[in-house]
Amino acid sequence: MTTSTKQGGGNGIAVVVCFFLFAMIAFVTNLAAPIGTIWKGSYDWSGMAGNLMNFLAYLFMGIPAGKLLQKYGYKKTALAAMAVGFIGLGFQYLSGLFGAETPLFNVQGQPLMLNFAIYLLGAFICGFCACMLNTVVNPMLNLVGGGGKKGNQLIQIGGSLNSLTGTVTPFLVGLIVGQVTAETSMVSVAPLLWIGMGVFFFSFLLVSFLKIREPQTSGATKKKYSHSPWNFRHYVLGAVGIFFYVGIEVGIPGILLFFLISAGYPEATATSVIAIYWLLMLVGRLVSSGISGVVSSKMQLIVVSCLGMLFVALAILLPTTTMTMMPAYADGGFSMVEVPLAALLLVLCGLCTSVMWGGIFNLAVEGLGKYTAQASGIFMMMVVGGGVMPFIQSLIAGDTHYMASYWLVFAMLAYLFFYAVIGSKNVNKDIPVEEELSPDPRNL
Repeated sequence: MTTSTKQGGGNGIAVVVCFFLFAMIAFVTNLAAPIGTIWKGSYDWSGMAGNLMNFLAYLFMGIPAGKLLQKYGYKKTALAAMAVGFIGLGFQYLSGLFGAETPLFNVQGQPLMLNFAIYLLGAFICGFCACMLNTVVNPMLNLVGGGGKKGNQLIQIGGSLNSLTGTVTPFLVGLIVGQVTAETSMVSVAPLLWIGMGVFFFSFLLVSFLKIREPQTSGATKKKYSHSPWNFRHYVLGAVGIFFYVGIEVGIPGILLFFLISAGYPEATATSVIAIYWLLMLVGRLVSSGISGVVSSKMQLIVVSCLGMLFVALAILLPTTTMTMMPAYADGGFSMVEVPLAALLLVLCGLCTSVMWGGIFNLAVEGLGKYTAQASGIFMMMVVGGGVMPFIQSLIAGDTHYMASYWLVFAMLAYLFFYAVIGSKNVNKDIPVEEELSPDPRNL
């Protein structure tokens, strides 16, 4: 009885810590797109460049983060991630202080200035932080919950806090920046960067004093297995699904922000509209956390991928002159503001994207057993899709039109529907996934 109680207490602390770290992921990630509006005035192609660098870090850090997790455990990996996040925000702050007069080389006929290069480096370092935190919280919540529907439920609750932070962050940037002009620079968002660095500092202190029961055992990296997650078809297809999903989640609000600003809306108004998208992700995750105990991840993914395709298709096909009213920040307060109906439809996609991460992750690692930790590291590499696909979408938008670029999002949603219906089935159940116990030396 005593042992069971201690185990439950340790798990409870681990869950609370993971929920807190989920919020930090959103703060680091959701700075990129609204800050991109500052740089877009200097470089036409740079709107999603910081976002690209943020997610590109996942490609390089995905597997190393998994190995750090296996070797040093959840607590030390989380502490290292927060230290890296502090440094990344520091570089972004420094980009507003110097380098604006120092050209490095030309990109598409424009000189790339040192201050922009420093910002991109800071965004890249922040991507390392987000990758490491993601590697910690997802498998930990899934394992503590015992996998299956309960594991997915905990991931959705943590995702709700992630969405809450994601809602507030772009709106704060919009309030601080105001109307983007030729004089707007990174100095304009310095207060928010200082707040972020302070949060990381105090979070580091908080977590360092907590005792977290480690689901992983030390020395796991020394074990050699006969197979890998790549031998499971449903995992491979799920990894592709994560690549596309993160591209969907980031691309929808990111390109919509540029569309609204190009239509003449102030930064504060445009970011408040985008904030509703992240708020709806919070609502969707709260609903999912309540029903995930009875509704499978597969069924949830089928429904939201279909609904997302409907919203996106309507947003593309409807004329941008068709208007509707939405609550947004304007003239010093919140009121009903007239916006294109397409914007409302794309914002509603937040209800759909809200449950996709947990659903795909849960379906992809189901039945992996001892390969789950390695799978999580590989999964983190695929999050690079959140940088690659929105950047491609922004290039499409530059060559065609903002709304036309959403056909790429539609195609990715169609893939997720395929994965939920067909691709998520485990057809490799013949591969042993249970941890092999060492023989008792007394029996040798």
